[in-house]
Amino acid sequence: MRHLLTTDGLSAESATAILDTADELKRTLLGREVRKLPTLRGRTVITMFYENSTRTRVSFEIAGKWMSADVINVSASGSSVGKGESLRDTALTLSAAGADCVIVRHPATGAAHRLAGWLDEAGTAVVNAGDGTHEHPTQALLDAATLRERLGTLDGRRVAIVGDVLHSRVARSNVHLLASLGAEVVLVAPPTLLPVGVRAWPVTVSHELDAELPAVDAVMMLRVQAERMHGGFFPSAREYSIAYGLNEKRAKLLPENAVVLHPGPMLRGMEIGSAVADSPRSAITEQVRNGVHVRMAVLYHLLAGQEHEQHEQDRHSEEGK
Repeated sequence: MRHLLTTDGLSAESATAILDTADELKRTLLGREVRKLPTLRGRTVITMFYENSTRTRVSFEIAGKWMSADVINVSASGSSVGKGESLRDTALTLSAAGADCVIVRHPATGAAHRLAGWLDEAGTAVVNAGDGTHEHPTQALLDAATLRERLGTLDGRRVAIVGDVLHSRVARSNVHLLASLGAEVVLVAPPTLLPVGVRAWPVTVSHELDAELPAVDAVMMLRVQAERMHGGFFPSAREYSIAYGLNEKRAKLLPENAVVLHPGPMLRGMEIGSAVADSPRSAITEQVRNGVHVRMAVLYHLLAGQEHEQHEQDRHSEEGK
C-alpha cells in the first residue's frame, strides 16, 4: 500500500489486514505502563490540517508517537499557507524536509489525491484525513473495527447510516468499505440530504427511520454539517430531530444487541439523545479508542509493512538455498 486516499477500491483483503494489525497492536499495548513501540523509530510523520479537528488529529498524533515516530503538526494558520503558499509548494517543502508520511485534511475534494501525485516520486506516503465532502478512509476503518469488535463479523450484517449523507465524507467511505466487507448498507435521510446518483451506490435508500431500525445490527448517526450548507435542506432543527434524531424512545425499536455509532462531534438533542449516546449499546467512545490503533495500523502498513514483507521474502529465499 503506497497511500491511503479512499476506501473505494480498497480490497476486503487489504482492509482486513489493516483491521487485523490494529487488533494485534491493541493486544500488544494492553496493560503496558509505557505505551511505546519501536516500530517507526526514525520515521517522520507530518499532520497538515486545513480544517478544524480534534479526534482525527489527536489520534494520528498519538498513533505516531506510540510507534516512536517523530510527529510534527502543521496548521494552515501557523504556516506559510497564511502568506499565500500553495498546497503543492507546502507539500514539496515538507517532503524535502524529510517527511516520510503526510496526513492531510483539506476542504477541497480531491486535495489528498493531488498531494499524492506530487509526492509519489519523492517516496512520501499520503493519508487522506478528510477531503471536502469526498472521503475519510481512516474513519471508516475505525468504524469497521468497532463494529467487528461488537458484532464479531461484518459479513451479512445490516448497517443504517442516518442523516446528512450529502455532505458526509464519513458516509461515502463507510458505504464502500462496509460493502466490501460484506455488510448490507441502508442510507436513511431526507431527499434533500442525499447526493445525486446515490442509487448507483451499493446501498438501499430509505426516508423512514422508524421503519428501518428494527431490522439493523448497527446504526451510524451522522453530523449535520451546517457549515457546508447554503440554503434550506430541512425546515428546522426541531423537525429534523423529530424525523431523524435517535432519541431514547426511538432507540427502543432497535434489536437488543444493535450498536450505535457516531463519528463526532455530536449535536446532542438534535442528531442523538444524550441517553442514547451514553447508553451501553453506544460504541462512540470505543470508536475514538479504536481510532488510535487503526491509525497505528495504517502507518505501519504504509511505512513499515513493505519493509517487513521484503525482509520475510529475503529470509525465506535464504532458507531455500
